[in-house]
Amino acid sequence: MNRRDMMIAMGGVGAMSLLGAGRAVAGEGSTNGPDAAVAMARDAWIYGLPLIEMAATRAKHMGAGAPANSFFGGRGLATPADRTVTNPNNDTLYLVAWLDLTQGPVSLTIPDIADRYWSLAVMDMYSNNNAVLGSRTVGPVGGTFTLVGPDQPLSGPNPIRIATPHAWALARVLVDGPEDVDKARALLKGFKLAGKAGPRPEPFASRTADPADYFESVRRLMKANPPPATDQAILRRCAPLLVDGTAVDPAAMATGVAEARSLIRNGRTHDSGEDGWIYPRFNLGDYGQDYGYRAAVALGGLAALPRAEAIYLRSKGEQDGVFVSDRTWRLSMPADVPVDAFWSLSMYEATADDHFFLTENPLNRYAIGDRTRGLVRRPDGGVDIWISRTDPGGPRSANWLPAPRSGPWIVTWRAYLPRVELVNGGWKLPPMVAV
Repeated sequence: MNRRDMMIAMGGVGAMSLLGAGRAVAGEGSTNGPDAAVAMARDAWIYGLPLIEMAATRAKHMGAGAPANSFFGGRGLATPADRTVTNPNNDTLYLVAWLDLTQGPVSLTIPDIADRYWSLAVMDMYSNNNAVLGSRTVGPVGGTFTLVGPDQPLSGPNPIRIATPHAWALARVLVDGPEDVDKARALLKGFKLAGKAGPRPEPFASRTADPADYFESVRRLMKANPPPATDQAILRRCAPLLVDGTAVDPAAMATGVAEARSLIRNGRTHDSGEDGWIYPRFNLGDYGQDYGYRAAVALGGLAALPRAEAIYLRSKGEQDGVFVSDRTWRLSMPADVPVDAFWSLSMYEATADDHFFLTENPLNRYAIGDRTRGLVRRPDGGVDIWISRTDPGGPRSANWLPAPRSGPWIVTWRAYLPRVELVNGGWKLPPMVAV
């Protein structure tokens, strides 16, 4: 089945545009017939998916007792054992905090970081990036910032408005090899939060839950995190499920939810695909009313940064969006790639539930990039990366990115602080070639 063709790698590509695919059914004719009820359930399920995925990620992070308004993580680089966030990178240490702004503003302190890439993104519960502080926007000097909820007056030093009372802060600090982990970890200790939090979040349904339970959780999440006024059109159209909680025919609701799941998992797209790579849309990370793309990113690459900060390209694969054969592939990277921070190519195994995680391999190598030591370069300064399930042998071994021994896989290419020619699409990544 074609379940992965549309999936993204940390923002690689969206599913169908919800309003593009759904308007003809959900926006025309009677709102009382069975077809309208099916369309309403489909659109409402897709609309609510980022809230459900954000809540699920928060529950995983806070399940061990981590409090709100406090950073945790940053112990080491991601490994195949890390299964909380899909498509993790192996280039940076992560620092995580779940924000509760219901009791007032929260103070954020960032240390000076002059010698490496860093960023701290704050995402509202609808998965939009409300702010990205970092090398690009703040520079090497940190400081104190004030994170302010949607209904609070702006106050404090460097106030930043957050669109929902609850949010996710995710810091990334570049690590230049295993020997650099301790230094990067020391820098992370300078990130601090201070502010009173409310009660710990209640449990919420998962995306696989019964439709009635799913929509009940979406309504509770929306009550705690009111949507923007610009979403009124879909909220009116889907009010019985998203707002009122009034009765909807169970059969129609189940059919609509099944259609939504099929669209997100199986929907086919040709968005910005070129030379075997799927390029992100320009609204990645700040989706507006592109609810379908927002839902696809929430499922396949939650916490994706906007294009100005990072470009994520996902391989199209051989079959249904993944690689399945035992062939060897070559990616010939040029010497000059238009990035101001770094680039890397990461390997992921594809799971049955459409998530992507680092995979065990004999080299413990999960990515190759411009900082990887020991690579053999061509006379022009570029590098050929060899991708295969088994060691390609000879001089190719130094540049080997191991694929899983069995099962489907993908690769994701990342470029942090991309230059304008990469951001606007003027520069294209070379294709992967079977050899």
